[in-house]
Amino acid sequence: MDDTDKKIVTFIQAGFPVSARPYADIGEKIGIGEDEVIERITGIKESGEIRRMGASFDSRKIGYASTLCAVHVPAEKLDQAVEVINSYLNVTHNYERNHHYNVWFTCIAPNRDRIREILSEMEKRAGIGPIINLPAERLFKIQVDLPVIDG
Repeated sequence: MDDTDKKIVTFIQAGFPVSARPYADIGEKIGIGEDEVIERITGIKESGEIRRMGASFDSRKIGYASTLCAVHVPAEKLDQAVEVINSYLNVTHNYERNHHYNVWFTCIAPNRDRIREILSEMEKRAGIGPIINLPAERLFKIQVDLPVIDG
């Protein structure tokens, strides 16, 4: 990513405009045209540097359930397991950790029963498990933006 890409990514994390032409608004903020913003975001996504762009919602307020999950995946199964986990649109985040439970992810679904079904499917398809289901007992919401602008 060059400096302009970094400005775009930093800006869209917490300030994606809700307007008729959001990419034009982003371009205006950083000094480039709408078409260039779209082209750059497309390139960043295609490169795999960002996996997903989308809104964040309070799942409970819209009647959904979410959970944090952890699973131990042997090194030789890691790529396959992560591919299976990421194939579910219900997965919003996925991290590899330096721990026995080395894959952590979040899962959202209409209810807790559906979450259990999804996790069971993942275990079978990826040949891993058990996936530990860690629903929040108390919500602590911290805004996390990851600035990618140097300095």
